[in-house]
Amino acid sequence: MKYFLSAFLLLISAVAQAQTPIQIGHIDTIQSKILNQTREVMLHVPDGGDSPYSKKRYPVIYLLDGESHFNSVVGMVQQLSSVNGNMIVPQMIVVGIRNRNRRLDMTPNQSTVDPPFMDSAAVRQTGGGNVFLAFIEKELMPQIDSMYPTAPYKMLIGHSLGGLVVINALITRPQLFNSYICIEPSLWFDHTSFLETAKKALNANKYNGVSLYLGIANTLSEGITLADVAKDPSPFSRHIRSIVDLDKFIKANPKIGLRYKSKFYADDTHSSAPLITEYDGLRFIFDFYQLKFTDSDLDKNTTAFPERIVKHYNNVSKQMGYPVLPPEEMVNSLGYQAMEAKKDVMAEAFFQLNTVNYPGSWNAFDSYGDFFASRKDKAAAIAQYEKSLAIEDHKETWEKLEALKK
Repeated sequence: MKYFLSAFLLLISAVAQAQTPIQIGHIDTIQSKILNQTREVMLHVPDGGDSPYSKKRYPVIYLLDGESHFNSVVGMVQQLSSVNGNMIVPQMIVVGIRNRNRRLDMTPNQSTVDPPFMDSAAVRQTGGGNVFLAFIEKELMPQIDSMYPTAPYKMLIGHSLGGLVVINALITRPQLFNSYICIEPSLWFDHTSFLETAKKALNANKYNGVSLYLGIANTLSEGITLADVAKDPSPFSRHIRSIVDLDKFIKANPKIGLRYKSKFYADDTHSSAPLITEYDGLRFIFDFYQLKFTDSDLDKNTTAFPERIVKHYNNVSKQMGYPVLPPEEMVNSLGYQAMEAKKDVMAEAFFQLNTVNYPGSWNAFDSYGDFFASRKDKAAAIAQYEKSLAIEDHKETWEKLEALKK
């Protein structure tokens, strides 16, 4: 019996030791001189970094209340950017900023006593929002850019008081972020005086090329509808009333230049709204990103399909504000599909496109060599394989080259 028990315990121990944790990111620290404290951030980098063939750079999401929303946002971005071949949004780095003094960091100014949401003790811990934004701009962003493969596109996501930070960033640093997802912002803060400040600042700034998505939860009092909430004087309607006020203001002032959309989530509370708002916000902000094609695009043996892909990514580049190339792996795969289907004109256009876009990729030239080898063009295949090997030494490429030279 003792032997059996010992063996059983050893088995349990072995199973426990064999378990491998599932990781979607890691924690970094930054010593902030601006805040005079050490801050923690939660980091997710797609695929652990680079492509197998060429270096990639990624847009960055800066996510407030990271401890609450990091897992769901990372999962959402992964699902929409890569799972099952999805390319609805780009793969992105996610930086979840953990809280230390949330009320201080996320309020833009020292508040007067503001019942029923804050008591006098809470009010004394307000007003550090602009210092917190300075930390993000001058310390956190430079560290992330220096340590990770970032692209020059930044998004800010915030909920509740975090939504207040989003609006504060929008009006005080209008060029710091390319896009914003604002969820249930606490615009009731300081007797809605910040709301009035925000409207004046929005009118004074220009936001061409900047996107904002606003999510509004159903926090209506019983018997009050969204249409008549503006007339409800109750202090408990102040939260949704202030958000609706901002929503109507932005919609009535298209000259501001914001690319803007909002949605009222009738079935969601203040607490449940973040997940669905983040999803819809990502879909809205990147509604230009997805390349839609079908098998019929591979039917004609012309350069029309490769040219359409180039045109699509030229538009993506315009929307993102920096050059975005057609993904090497996608173009490479399409090239082989066309080659196997005997669509040589199309196949060559795809392989050639990768050699132009990714001149430092051994794989681009190796694949172009495969194309010429399939056409029995020995000299052209040898030339491409030699270019590939000049970039990086690969046994399989050597073997193909030696076979041709024999």
